[in-house]
Amino acid sequence: METNEQIFLRVVEAGSLKAAAEHLGADPSSVSRKVAALEARLGVKLLQRSTRRSIPTDAGKRYYEGMRRLVDEQAALEACVAHEKDVPRGLLRVTAPNNIGDVHVAPVLTGMVDMYPDLKVELILTSEIQDMGEKGIDVSICIGNLPDSNLICRKLIDLPVLLIASKAYLEKRGTPRKPSDLPGHDFLFFNRMQRDTPLEFTGPNGPEKVKVSSKFIVNSASVIRKLNRAGFGISLGNPRAFKGLLDSGELVQLLPEYTLEPYPLYATYVSTAFVPAKIRRFVDLMAAYSAEELTGWGMLET
Repeated sequence: METNEQIFLRVVEAGSLKAAAEHLGADPSSVSRKVAALEARLGVKLLQRSTRRSIPTDAGKRYYEGMRRLVDEQAALEACVAHEKDVPRGLLRVTAPNNIGDVHVAPVLTGMVDMYPDLKVELILTSEIQDMGEKGIDVSICIGNLPDSNLICRKLIDLPVLLIASKAYLEKRGTPRKPSDLPGHDFLFFNRMQRDTPLEFTGPNGPEKVKVSSKFIVNSASVIRKLNRAGFGISLGNPRAFKGLLDSGELVQLLPEYTLEPYPLYATYVSTAFVPAKIRRFVDLMAAYSAEELTGWGMLET
């Protein structure tokens, strides 16, 4: 049922209690009581009533004009909020590790900015775990197994991983033919987790696990690629990030008959009763992009 104020507006706009009641599907006496209750609360007469017409008094005219504006503004505000529920807008703050932010996350964000003109984006490249609530982070893209938390975690994909080296490095140090050849080689790692985690392979002889050592730990994908090209060691890389260098022959995939354990890629965000459209849409697009673009290198652009 509409409020007493809204019923008063209906009566003024319909011209009579009877017409307003018909529009509302209510009994005229009920409509009359609602207007009378409003007048009693305000302590002023709002309508001059007759058998055929209900004409606003001077006070009623002023009240109608002000209340009409308020009701219209409320309707516009509710429509705006409802629209925000469905259309991404405002600032979207995303964190991602440096080694995937440029090639995996940035293309999705630039696509969203093109699609939604009211959306702004801040992409923060960091491997550190952030307090999302305190830092105002909307979505964090993470690699690897996640610690228990109250965040919503959506798995996007298992990222394929390759062993990659330059021809110069292989000429100097020799080409490994099987996982057991890897200890003693120099590796370029992105973080300590990579350094401390044994490499797990699946190959012709089943699963194999190998512990290797690092020459460099560098939290920059571009620096690792430069060190790779300069012959400083072997790196672990997703096909997307190294496709151009592999296609040109400058870098070489090692042990192609073996498969490395993939890295799970997650999108995490704070659990709330209402998840803004900008977050829902970004996570959906990341999942779709991951499924279409990141599962193999034959489909990828340089």
